[in-house]
Amino acid sequence: MKITKAVIPAAGFGTRFLPQTKAMPKEMLPIVDKPVIQYVVEEAVEAGVQDIIIVTGSNKRAIEDHFDAPDEDLLKNLQEGKKEDRITEVKKISELANFVYVRQKGPYGNATPIKCAEHVVENEPFLVLWGDDFVVAKPSRAQQLIDAYDKYQATILCGIKTDDPEDANRYGFVEGEEVEKGIWKVRRLIEKPGPGKAPSNLAIVSGYVLTPDIFPILNSQKPGKGGEYYLPEAIDLLAQHKPVYAVEIQNGKYYDTGNKLAYLKTVVEMALQHPNINGEFKKFLKKLPL
Repeated sequence: MKITKAVIPAAGFGTRFLPQTKAMPKEMLPIVDKPVIQYVVEEAVEAGVQDIIIVTGSNKRAIEDHFDAPDEDLLKNLQEGKKEDRITEVKKISELANFVYVRQKGPYGNATPIKCAEHVVENEPFLVLWGDDFVVAKPSRAQQLIDAYDKYQATILCGIKTDDPEDANRYGFVEGEEVEKGIWKVRRLIEKPGPGKAPSNLAIVSGYVLTPDIFPILNSQKPGKGGEYYLPEAIDLLAQHKPVYAVEIQNGKYYDTGNKLAYLKTVVEMALQHPNINGEFKKFLKKLPL
């Protein structure tokens, strides 16, 4: 089946960014002039996704407002200022895709939002992208995952090579065999194995293509470390019965915006690539007394 749906979990509290995230979702933090989640949505749409399912929490109304049609007062203001390019830019946001919002219910953990979206994705494979990180790649991360699904017709994981020992405390790692260049057949997916204990240097971050096979496992899943329900642990159980593959994303760079330092690094790098400000921003950085 062709993948036309994407689930974007966006219900977290963003506690690492308090007090900024007390009233504003962390997914709406700006990367120069666009929120993080818009980068994610645009990537999914470019890869052929038509339905964007955003799993939200009680303080996430700003996400819905952002992807809604622009306010008439805003349009009037832009028209009076003869800012036609801005009018086009804000109008196209709501026209990117069909947006569906699901309120997250259930226990803490990154498996819960996927479980909450079951009734919307129905019996179809679907893309999963997180709302607070993204990958810049050619072809895009989403396209590489979908291409792998089209070939293998199985669950596909987004992999990034890393030799940073601290990443073993942050991500799941693949145990398996490379069946072709950049494609791994997964035997096990070990969540946060700890420094020196990772079975490979292929970390699973930032996205998946999941099939409906995941839902029976999620619906019977037991809590893991700290009482959380981890999606990688459910995928590890799936890999014992169904084929699961990991794709090492090619020609790409992973941008994490989930903590302050990583977010600031992302903003600086993206600003240096922004055609309207990169020259002046580069001059500014060079003048800093570092």
